[in-house]
Amino acid sequence: MDLGHNEVGATSAGLFTRAKRVFGDGTTRATIERDPIPRYMERGEGAYLIDVDGRRFLDLNGNFTTLIHGHGFEPVAEAVSRQIRSGSCFANPTAHELDLAELITTRVPGIDWIRFVNTGTEAVLFAVKAARAYTGRPAIAKIEGAYHGAYDWVEVSQASGPSTWGDPAEPASVPYYRGMPETVLNDVVTLRFNDVEGSVRLLEKHAHRLAAIIIDPTPSRAGLIVPEPEFVETINAMARKLGIVLIADEVLNFRQSYEGASARHGFRPDLFTLGKVIGGGLPIGAIGGSQEIMSVFGTGEKRAPLPAGGTFSANPLSMVAGLAAMSALDHAAFEHLERLGDRLRDRLSDEIAKKGAPFTVTGVASLFRIHAKRKAPRDFREALPSPAEAVIGEALTRAYAAAGVVFPNGAAACLSTPMTNADVDLVVDVFSEFLGTHSHLFESVSHEHS
Repeated sequence: MDLGHNEVGATSAGLFTRAKRVFGDGTTRATIERDPIPRYMERGEGAYLIDVDGRRFLDLNGNFTTLIHGHGFEPVAEAVSRQIRSGSCFANPTAHELDLAELITTRVPGIDWIRFVNTGTEAVLFAVKAARAYTGRPAIAKIEGAYHGAYDWVEVSQASGPSTWGDPAEPASVPYYRGMPETVLNDVVTLRFNDVEGSVRLLEKHAHRLAAIIIDPTPSRAGLIVPEPEFVETINAMARKLGIVLIADEVLNFRQSYEGASARHGFRPDLFTLGKVIGGGLPIGAIGGSQEIMSVFGTGEKRAPLPAGGTFSANPLSMVAGLAAMSALDHAAFEHLERLGDRLRDRLSDEIAKKGAPFTVTGVASLFRIHAKRKAPRDFREALPSPAEAVIGEALTRAYAAAGVVFPNGAAACLSTPMTNADVDLVVDVFSEFLGTHSHLFESVSHEHS
């Protein structure tokens, strides 16, 4: 008898037993999902994954939205294979970093100069430091619930909740982990997404010490919410008026269009942070922006105000993989992803309407999230699932797994260029069946909101 997709595979179980001896909690990444243990993968083929027990899954995670061309993308495989024979890394620059830098600076309005690092976290870290070096101010403003990597200041209020987030008019700066220094909390102003009045008031109040406003144009973990036009213009205008550096964190959302997410939604950043898709599946991060602000990293004439090195920064493997992936992300590729995304969100919404189910869908381009809520959230507080909604979310992820689909719980799901209408229809069909077989769970949401 074939092993069901939701059953614990013997090979995965054996690997997890080994892992608990060396990793403490059994994994080396806190973001790994387990139900009840992690599912170990053996290989990927296009839009699909095959686990160590031989089961095949449509992949809507894409290593946290990184793999926009799916798994085993031949141009990337060929470029990396060719480069590894020539050398994996050097203490010298290569032409490959120029090729990728020229592609990005040519494509993205607002990026004159760029620097490569190894992760999205590093990109954010250096962007914040660049804003401080440029303005001489210490503090930053960030969006409540937004994720920007593992750097103390941007982790503030990342995981706050009803018991800690404070006054809606002036959100508290909430520590992310036990022992976070009080000095960090004092230098972070927390804003609510799409809150025009509150953002104006708080930015004006703290302008004298604010170096940067860091914003994800479509905050993923905070609900994958699209910014409202008035909010976009307010953030743009306040940054200019108050001399605050506006940082657009597009590590995840750069995949929204040929020119990225800021261009799509109207943000006018001074600095950008990039990662994920620009590396073709290899580790990468980048900071880019205007020559004036990027000059803090140095112009070659004297010691830089903000030196930035990194043993593996701009390593040739990541550079050639990124160039191959980005070269293939042409207008036709984005149009394909846009059509698939629109088809998926429209069909999911149709199923919700037909069944009168307490769900809504957010997202844009190749990204989407399904919320167990009747009304689309406008900010993190509205997007945070209640206990009953969280149970529904877990059940939905489990239902997808049983049908052979990897569907992230509480994070952005994504499409990839190898996907077809048939793949999208599978996602919709599983959701439709879930609505029919799990309606008993929806009553608890109605009781919570009554």
